[in-house]
Amino acid sequence: MPIAKVNGVEVEFEPGMTVLQVAELAGEEIPRFCYHERLSIAGNCRMCLVEVKPGPPKPQASCALPAADGQEIFTNTPMVKKAREGVMEFLLINHPLDCPICDQGGECDLQDQAMGYGRDGSRYQENKRAVEEKHLGPTIKTYMTRCIQCTRCVRFSTEVAGVTEMGMISRGEGAEITSYLEQAVSSELSGNLNDLCPVGALTHKPWSFNYRPWELTKTETIDVMDALGAHIRIDNRGAAVLRALPRLKEDLNEEWLSDKSRYAVDGLGRQRLDKPYVRKGGSLTPASWDEALNAVAGKLQAITAEKIGVIAGDLQDAESLKAAKDLFTSLGVKNLDCRQHGEQFGPVSANTPRESWLFNTGVAALEEADVILLVGTNLRLEAPLINARIRKAWLKGQVQIGVIGEAYDLTYDYEHLGSDAKALKDIKKGAFRDLLKNAKKPAVLVGTGPLSGEDGAAVLSLIASEVLAPYNVVREDWNGFNIVHQAAGRVAGLDMGFVPGEGGLDTRGILNGKLDVVVLIGADEIDTSGLKDSFVVYVGSHGDAGASVADVILPGAAYTEKSGMYVNLEGRVQIAERAVFPKGEAKEDWSIFRALSSKLGQTLPYDSLSDLRRALITDHPTFGRVDAKPVAKAFDVTTLGVKGEIKDGLLASNIKDFYLTNPIARASVAMAEISAVRSTPLSLAAE
Repeated sequence: MPIAKVNGVEVEFEPGMTVLQVAELAGEEIPRFCYHERLSIAGNCRMCLVEVKPGPPKPQASCALPAADGQEIFTNTPMVKKAREGVMEFLLINHPLDCPICDQGGECDLQDQAMGYGRDGSRYQENKRAVEEKHLGPTIKTYMTRCIQCTRCVRFSTEVAGVTEMGMISRGEGAEITSYLEQAVSSELSGNLNDLCPVGALTHKPWSFNYRPWELTKTETIDVMDALGAHIRIDNRGAAVLRALPRLKEDLNEEWLSDKSRYAVDGLGRQRLDKPYVRKGGSLTPASWDEALNAVAGKLQAITAEKIGVIAGDLQDAESLKAAKDLFTSLGVKNLDCRQHGEQFGPVSANTPRESWLFNTGVAALEEADVILLVGTNLRLEAPLINARIRKAWLKGQVQIGVIGEAYDLTYDYEHLGSDAKALKDIKKGAFRDLLKNAKKPAVLVGTGPLSGEDGAAVLSLIASEVLAPYNVVREDWNGFNIVHQAAGRVAGLDMGFVPGEGGLDTRGILNGKLDVVVLIGADEIDTSGLKDSFVVYVGSHGDAGASVADVILPGAAYTEKSGMYVNLEGRVQIAERAVFPKGEAKEDWSIFRALSSKLGQTLPYDSLSDLRRALITDHPTFGRVDAKPVAKAFDVTTLGVKGEIKDGLLASNIKDFYLTNPIARASVAMAEISAVRSTPLSLAAE
């Protein structure tokens, strides 16, 4: 390996690294504004100047200069200091003195670097340049006079988000960043532009003037808006959650976050259920916990187990599912289901390999795939950060992509093989067959939309027989079968068997089965019209669809208000930490079932969260392997689904509005505004 000297210290480095990267290997911090390790090199700001020998006797931009064997790099000489101070002076010529009112204040790269390299006065007498503000949509607030033309936003939108809507116009003093055709940025990853901006020219519009960074308490936790389980940081002031920011997690979200995960947090404080309610005379009236629990217990004790059904929603943590399952199975209830959308994976039992419902390839390993087939999924809406991973591999030119289902704008080129189940059978007739046949690492991504219909199990069986088995997609050294889940709580429910027992009803059956009592655990994405004759108990945090039909409401905690385990679509167990306490009289969901069990004379054998987790791990050891992606194992793909008749029609995603998919998002003002602007579907069918 080549060796360079940084301030006299020898450093080994990989060929192809830049001088800036080598200097940081040696522990030297290089100031920069335009450089970002996940974006292409622009060399705009010139703040990263260093002195290099051999080379011309002048400062060099380290971000764009390749390191060489035997090179000497100096980061702290008088020449370097003077050069950086000169660059800083130029950057501040037109920058307004907005720090007291700027949302970036306290977290601003320009502020930080000015402390080290700024002058205490200015030699310029000319008027400062003013730039007209731009309309970039409901997530981005612009102060373009602050802009230093680093082009981070342009490069992110083009390279990572895949929407070529940002650019620079004019030259010299007239240069400015804008969106083409004066249109709003349409990407579902637009919030990352604000994170990348080093000077406060782009800030978060939904959070504008709401806080100062030093007022906030920070909690590292997990996102539950989709099934990826992105690592995030929740910032709160007192009881109010004010923002969510991405944390670095290379295997999952890298350092990006979708707009829904980021901006839906204002929904945590709206339309909340903060006290129990019991329906009296046709109206829901506030009640005490004792009264509400007695009303539920009385109903459950008065009927047989066959007349009780339980449906769990998308945002449930593993502890609440475990407590609910233990309680209702002790009562003899078999009508349990965690798949509120009706997804069918074939028989889900203790003998079913969990690989049959996991994203086995893994998010990071998608970059290794040479052929990817998407079946009935719109990744831009179901898993935006997985879609960005595929675009990243596509930009490197090492993957061929095919799509079966509705044609969407996925930000990369693909071959559209057909829209319905017939296209699965026709793969063997087309050119894509040869790609799959010769692929070393093929990956098949199946959306849950096609699996949610009554023929879902048959669709999955057809995928197994026509794609997985013939082209060796699942083998000992590579498992390319992947289910693209949409719900944070789904995999945990499947792992612990929160599914109908023998002879029990699934979600569709519970909703149509005319049961006497139906318990909805945060289940709101269901058709509640069939529950008119049932006694409905709703356990959840928001007054949404489930609560509107409930006869008893038991207020639960949102994901930021409890410590809970979630299992992401890869099968990776993650722990979300509590940032604030539940609202009003609301309780953590598992403790509600613990209290209800004592009313029913079936007291659950745990009194604390640690006892519950111990029981969960004892019964299901996979929950003990925290933050470890399971090793992808081969399994018999012929066990997937159930053979049967498949209806005609599109194999399409079941997400109608990406920004309004759960109760928290629907309670969010920011999500409503973003939805109104971006409600146009991404389908290419009309074009």
